[in-house]
Amino acid sequence: MEKDSDNERAIVSNPRSLWNNFVHKLTHDDYKFKHKLSSLYELVARSATTLRPRRRRTSLPLPLPSIYSTDYRLKFSEGSGIFDVLEDILEHVFVNMHIIQKNLQFWQSKAEGSRGQKVYFMIFERGPRAFVNGIVQLIRNSISEGSGIQNLYCSATSHIYDRINILTSLRFALATFLAQIYIEIDKFGDELASDAEKSLPLLLLTVDGLFSKLEASIAHLHAPPQNEYSVHQSESVPLRFEKLSEVMLEGSQWTGCEIRDAINLPYQNLHKLDSYLSMLVAENKKPRKVTLYWMRYACGIVGISVCSVWLLRHSKLTGSHDIEHWIREAKDSTVGFFSDHVEKPLLSIRDELFDTFRKRHKGVMELEEVQLTTNSLHRMLLAFSEQTQGQKFPENASDQELLEIMMARYEKELMHPIQNLLGGELVRAILIQIQKLKLDIETALLELDQILRANEINFAVLAALPAFLLSLGILALIRAWLKQDTRAEGRGRIARLQRRLLIVEVEKRIIEFQTCIDKGQERDAQCTFGLVLYSLDRLYRAVESHAKATGEWQCLRQDITDLGRPGLQTAYKLTITSRMERVYDCLLPSLKRY
Repeated sequence: MEKDSDNERAIVSNPRSLWNNFVHKLTHDDYKFKHKLSSLYELVARSATTLRPRRRRTSLPLPLPSIYSTDYRLKFSEGSGIFDVLEDILEHVFVNMHIIQKNLQFWQSKAEGSRGQKVYFMIFERGPRAFVNGIVQLIRNSISEGSGIQNLYCSATSHIYDRINILTSLRFALATFLAQIYIEIDKFGDELASDAEKSLPLLLLTVDGLFSKLEASIAHLHAPPQNEYSVHQSESVPLRFEKLSEVMLEGSQWTGCEIRDAINLPYQNLHKLDSYLSMLVAENKKPRKVTLYWMRYACGIVGISVCSVWLLRHSKLTGSHDIEHWIREAKDSTVGFFSDHVEKPLLSIRDELFDTFRKRHKGVMELEEVQLTTNSLHRMLLAFSEQTQGQKFPENASDQELLEIMMARYEKELMHPIQNLLGGELVRAILIQIQKLKLDIETALLELDQILRANEINFAVLAALPAFLLSLGILALIRAWLKQDTRAEGRGRIARLQRRLLIVEVEKRIIEFQTCIDKGQERDAQCTFGLVLYSLDRLYRAVESHAKATGEWQCLRQDITDLGRPGLQTAYKLTITSRMERVYDCLLPSLKRY
């Protein structure tokens, strides 16, 4: 009793100890709940293996001889079952490796960051709770030790590299397991075709042994503590794969029931592997987007809240009609813009196109009016010239000649303007010049009218230009949004670049594999070969739809499969990758540059 009371007094006197105990109990209970939920999931998944149909995703095919066509596999029931198991094993490993690779790339990018970026990540990109704890720790260390930033930087480095080490170990183990499975499939392919009854049990025994090796390589891994209150690492769920019975291990001839049991055993191990990896990766995965950008989202929520309050103050709920007025003004402006820059210009273009003949007819009438003025001026000049010269001029005399005669007489009359104004031809000459001026004005107006009519469509198009530019901008934004898929399976320029980078990745890892072989590093060589297979699987899924659309799929599929053949020489594989970059349309560099 005294000991308990002393502990209680210690807890009360030290609030931090009370908080530590509370958090430890909370995480401990939560961990037990997760463990029970995981066990229940394994039980349901194991029972559902034979109850629901599987839908495989597209993945790298097995390295089997060409004899294993679909018809042959349907006839060979046991062999078909083992083929399905092997395909499922590869599929599960590829999926888990992809998840691990994405998280590993995130932590590696953080590890390459500067000192300030690591400290920023520890404080601002791990959620509100980590933000508060980081600020408190920074202030406490700055006051007590004077090196708060340095301690926070060391904590960030440890946080990042612990996860890199665990994810790298997981990737190494899965890549090695993948390479071993693939090599064994390639080795047993011809034996299954020649003597399936004898080679099938041997292959299943080999797969069981590889699962045991995988268990030994990753069972010791555990997640680093997320913080000082995390569950103790000894409470991690152990990984224990199911094993073949001793009778099956010792027997050389298996019955049909034993073969089916041996084929179903890897499914149980796969579900255990998925459950173990999901819990392990969950503790080492990159933060979610909401966690990474929680401050932006928080500021956005605050901004939305302020805008909501502002809108509420101008709404009907508070007796204000401002929002209705703004909506009405925006509606009127939109309708006016549409009418002035879309509807009217389009109607004008339509009228111009369909009323061409009517307007041309109206133009001919105006030309006749000008012709009447021209004829009248010609008769006036002809009569004036005959009277002043006293001779007869032909009807087809040029206006220029008659105008020169009239101007010469006009200049002579101006020498005595008052006298000739009353008794001479000065007034008549002035009136003829007025008629000439009228003709020039009508001619200029006619030409101007023709110019305007010829450019009516241009003016209408110019009026519709703002709406056209706005529509073009919206279409460009929609096109950019549709092509923003940067994954290798996409159709944009970046997706094409990603596919070419996958080939570069395959080439590099093939060379690394050969280097490990030359140095006698067998384990590293197996891991590197597994990474080659992983890159080939990503390339296989990325190019399938594009190659099928261009009719290149059969040849490209065979080339990718050949790159995964364990016995193929490295020089020939590099020749294949070089040909793939030059020949296949879906792997060619993009011609457009934006």
